[in-house]
Amino acid sequence: MLIKKSAHLTLESFHDVLKFGPINMLQELFSTMRVVELPTKTNFRGINMREVALFKGEYGWGEFSPFLEYGPKESAPWLASAIAAATKQAPRLYRKKVRVNGTIPALNEKIEIERIVQSFPSVKTFKVKVGGNLPEDIARLTQVRALAPKAKLRIDVNGNWDVATAITNLRAIFENIGPLEYVEQPCATIAELRELKEKLKIDIPIAGDEVLRKAADPFAVDLQGAVDILVLKVQPLGGIERAQKLAEHHKLPIVVSSALESAVGVNYGLQLAASFVDLNFDCGLGTGSLLAADVANLPIVDGEIEITEVMPDFERFLVTPERHKWWQDRVMKTWEQIS
Repeated sequence: MLIKKSAHLTLESFHDVLKFGPINMLQELFSTMRVVELPTKTNFRGINMREVALFKGEYGWGEFSPFLEYGPKESAPWLASAIAAATKQAPRLYRKKVRVNGTIPALNEKIEIERIVQSFPSVKTFKVKVGGNLPEDIARLTQVRALAPKAKLRIDVNGNWDVATAITNLRAIFENIGPLEYVEQPCATIAELRELKEKLKIDIPIAGDEVLRKAADPFAVDLQGAVDILVLKVQPLGGIERAQKLAEHHKLPIVVSSALESAVGVNYGLQLAASFVDLNFDCGLGTGSLLAADVANLPIVDGEIEITEVMPDFERFLVTPERHKWWQDRVMKTWEQIS
């Protein structure tokens, strides 16, 4: 991939400019790209195969894996994160292991739900995807509660409810399931979240995800009175350094989550989580359990994942030459957004 840019390249749209180094370094980095296709255990976000691109730099492997429907502009922070992971030294880490939650997709088959719960050994928290159908949501939560009676439950709506629906559904879930640790992104906008907090009258903290990571400028978003907890996903937010600065800027409790990444991306998320002195929520970084195969193994042991140096074994997962070319083109179109 030929890069024709200035001597130093920056992501000008970020408040804190990330300097990626000399052009020849980036040329070499992009030449290491490997693209793999990883099967999922079940349908997740409408996909059964997860494609990711990996780059190797001085400090190891970085991952670039925006979902296929994302355009160059939305993918730009993901590429910045991949470059930073491969070319920048890890931050100071305050722990070697990170507690994780289990993630339950929006499924209704009891056998599938039971299998997924069992794939998260010893976790103390489960995040359950909801938002499509209230009776099915309650049935799914009821089954998870029965399978893991001592675990905390949190739900993720992905912004699919309006305020009236959120009030109705959260009250119904509270009455049928009991207290929730939090609800993630019940409504799409800041205004809706603020209105929901005013009208809900139930003690359910609200966590913000899309409202931050999909914002044109996440530093300019006013979360006051709308969000209690900040969800940080390292790739969509542009890497560890930028995610740390966003947490410092918004001054809210944080939980670190993944975007269904390979072990390479998850390990980078683990480093982000471990870089915070205070980490009071189990992190959504156990999503490797949703993959049927991965480039490396990051096992959950006693509800925790250990941070390690990931050496991916990608040969058996490599995509076709046509798909590799598609990703090459995608990288260059995305690079145009941050150069």
